[in-house]
Amino acid sequence: MTSDEGGFDLNALLQQAQSMQQQMVEAQSEQSQSIVRGTSGGEMVTVEANGLGEFRRVSIKPEAVDPEDVELLEELVLAALHDVSAKIAQAGAEAFGGMALPDLGGPGGLGDIGKMLGGG
Repeated sequence: MTSDEGGFDLNALLQQAQSMQQQMVEAQSEQSQSIVRGTSGGEMVTVEANGLGEFRRVSIKPEAVDPEDVELLEELVLAALHDVSAKIAQAGAEAFGGMALPDLGGPGGLGDIGKMLGGG
């Protein structure tokens, strides 16, 4: 990314930054619309959240409720929360991991930072 005079092309860098920002906005919008489900106990407990991690619903089958064993129900709910959280993290990594960072310079320059962070 250099200008015609051999210097740094700030306009090209700003255009790439704007493009990446737009990609982030689109990915976040998609994630906010997606529904992710986590389950436990053979689907006795289900937790639903959107792709941004906002919990929307908890469903517990009646057979999971045993007044003599409240601790089991607590563990099932916690396991379902862990399951949905892991799925959200995976979906986020897939959605945002595909965005390449721009190469910001030559050898030893800022371009190496972009490469270390997963970019070009």
